Amino acid sequence: MKITDQISESLQQGKLEDVKELINKALEDGILPKVILNEGLLEGMSTIGQKFKNNEVFVPDVLIAARAMNGGIEILKPKLVDGDVKPIARAILCTVKGDMHDIGKNLVKMMLEGKGIEVIDLGVNVSEDSIVEAVKKYKPQIVGLSALLTTTMHQQKVVINSLEEAGLRDKVKVMVGGAPVTQTFASKIGADAYTSDAATCSEVAEKFALEV
Repeated sequence: MKITDQISESLQQGKLEDVKELINKALEDGILPKVILNEGLLEGMSTIGQKFKNNEVFVPDVLIAARAMNGGIEILKPKLVDGDVKPIARAILCTVKGDMHDIGKNLVKMMLEGKGIEVIDLGVNVSEDSIVEAVKKYKPQIVGLSALLTTTMHQQKVVINSLEEAGLRDKVKVMVGGAPVTQTFASKIGADAYTSDAATCSEVAEKFALEV
C-alpha cells in the first residue's frame, strides 16, 4: 500500500499519531507536500464525507477524522506555503443572527476544509452587517448560512438582501442549510444552493470553487 493510502486509511480511523508519523516519513521519502495533502489527507476526508453521507459513519467518526486531518495539516502547512500551494477557494461560514446552534456549521467547516477550501468561521448569532463586512474583508467565493430554527431561517433572506444592497451579491455563491430549511425556501429567498447534509454541501461548494 502506498504511503499516501496509509495516511488516508489512518485518517479515516482517526489515528492522529499514525497520521503524523506517516506524513513525516513521506516527507523524508521525498514525497511532495501537495501530493501528501491531496492523495492522503484530502482523499481520506473525502472518503469519510461520502461514508457519512451514506450513513456508514457518524458524527463522532467525522470529528476524530477531522482532528487527524488538522494534525496532519499542521505538519504540512509550512511546507505548503513554501511550495505556494493555495486553497481552491475561500468560504465564510456562520449561523445567522438569533441562532446559537453550531454542530451543523462545524461539520460543514470540516468537510469544506477536507475539499481544500479555506474557511473563515464567523461563529454563531452573526448579524447581516457582520457578514457583509466579512465579505468585503476576506473576499470569499462562497458564503454559507446555517439556521436551525424556524424563527431564524428568515434571517438567511435578510443576509442575501444585505449583500445585494452592498453590491456584493453577484460576487459570492450563497449556500443555505439547517433543519427547517428546504429547497423550496432556498429558491424563494434567492440562495444559490441548498443542501441537506454537510457532505453534499462540500461537494456543491467544490463545484462552485472550480467554476470561479
